[in-house]
Amino acid sequence: MKKRRLTCFLTAAVMVSSIFVGCGTDNTADITDENAGGEVTVLSSEQSAESLEITVDGTKFMVDGKEIYINGVNTPWDNWNDFGGSFDESFWSEHFAALHEIGVNATRIWVNCNGNTIVKLNEDGSVASVSDKHWKDLDRLFEIAEENHIYIMATILSFDHFKDENVQYAQWRKMVSSEEATQSYIDSYILPFIERYGDNPYLWSIDLMNEPDWVVENEECGQIDWDTLALFFARCAAAIHQNSDELVTVGMGMIKYNSDELSFGKNYISDEYMNELAGEDAYVDFYSTHYYYWQNAYMGYPFEETPVEFGLYSTKPCVIGETASLDESGRTITEKYEAAYNNGWNGVMAWTSNGVDSCGGFDDVKPAIERIVELAEELVFPFGR
Repeated sequence: MKKRRLTCFLTAAVMVSSIFVGCGTDNTADITDENAGGEVTVLSSEQSAESLEITVDGTKFMVDGKEIYINGVNTPWDNWNDFGGSFDESFWSEHFAALHEIGVNATRIWVNCNGNTIVKLNEDGSVASVSDKHWKDLDRLFEIAEENHIYIMATILSFDHFKDENVQYAQWRKMVSSEEATQSYIDSYILPFIERYGDNPYLWSIDLMNEPDWVVENEECGQIDWDTLALFFARCAAAIHQNSDELVTVGMGMIKYNSDELSFGKNYISDEYMNELAGEDAYVDFYSTHYYYWQNAYMGYPFEETPVEFGLYSTKPCVIGETASLDESGRTITEKYEAAYNNGWNGVMAWTSNGVDSCGGFDDVKPAIERIVELAEELVFPFGR
């Protein structure tokens, strides 16, 4: 369950900056809900920010007592390392408006693609500094999200940080491998992040790392073992849960490492395993495993199965956090979105909404988004658009 506890050990400077720079919700406007029966409900201005926050109730995402379905996409970056780099406010504003218009209610963004212009690390992996521009750019991003009613899954690390080609690769490997350096990262980046944006209801969740699978498997990423990465995830998740009510997930690249049900797999982010590593506050709030068609021969096809049949536990919401809009499956992205909805998934997030590679873009995903709105608009927009 989500918890809210006040942070007691952030510095006064961070707390003051959150008051004057953070992007809190504008509570001057009422919110109208036009439900299926045609009745109109008006939320008071005092309710607005809190009631729009996504929470978890069992296996469902909820907003103020109503279920919400994630009709989502990935908008991972416009310019690599946008936030602290070449942030283009007009792109994000125009793109979010276009996403909202077709029926997108959430997107996944890599707020830190490989760290080079955002978080500077010391030789021992501890945090030396965080770019002021990073915070300034994110301030505006979350304002834009609020203006366009787009929930953000904020991905704060990727396997890209650990690749040999990254200038800080050795420091990032040390950061996740050292308890002292991990604590520096939590104190210097994660807690200031949630202190700054935790009051914006459109911060839906924090994705601790994009596809850690490749950090384990690929030599170019260091082949750090799962026990080390899982301890890092557990400590970060515990810190977030102890100091906020933000939802936590890990964007696993394959169900192989997100399931105890497969003969060749293990769920390295299960409650039992993470609790053992870092206590009862160490857990993910929902699963967001990724799927690409090359996995089909080894791990099944999630769109034609329930989450449990695919290998996930039945105790949490489950979304498909990445899947190509264009692939070799012979099925359209619209068919995949509709099948996932019918099989009890809590959402799908296509890669991508803005065509950063050859897996598809806005025009490719648009029909799928619109189809889910046709099927379940009251779940996509519980309180109307």
